[in-house]
Amino acid sequence: MAFARGRRLETESELYEYALGALGRRMRTVAELKRLLRNRVDAESEIGKTLVELVVRRLKDQGYLNDAKYALAYSTFRRDNEKYGQRRVVTDLKSKGVVGEILEEAVAVSFREVDEEKQAREYLRRKRLQKPQDKKQAARVFRQLMRAGFDPKTIFKILRKWDVDDETLEAFEDARKDSEE
Repeated sequence: MAFARGRRLETESELYEYALGALGRRMRTVAELKRLLRNRVDAESEIGKTLVELVVRRLKDQGYLNDAKYALAYSTFRRDNEKYGQRRVVTDLKSKGVVGEILEEAVAVSFREVDEEKQAREYLRRKRLQKPQDKKQAARVFRQLMRAGFDPKTIFKILRKWDVDDETLEAFEDARKDSEE
């Protein structure tokens, strides 16, 4: 069974109430909220575009919508609770529509005091990943840490401390370089 599409909102007050409800459920970026609001108005018409912009401006003026606060809260949460690395947080925020100086500043503030190796070890502990016994397990740990957003240098440092042989580490480095090209 398909979900019924929400009814179209035609006035600024209706759209504003809908936006407040959406923000009450969870924090959102400006881009996320605009996307959500466009689905509730005739986004092709000039009136629909204007309504969305008016509601977003009103929410910003009232302090309910702030990408800088969102980015800082999001990056701090992901750092502390999910134990993600800086690269993963940057990627996630970009996908949510936070870009430029706001993104860079929030992530820099959030990760200022973080020891990346310690953070990666906490991530491994959280995911219950043990010292690899063979190349296959080492590759799994490497991929997990890359997906979690840690710097390859940090990953190699951890794997070296776990006595993963240099031949395996070189193979990981070659594969990583090939995937970037």
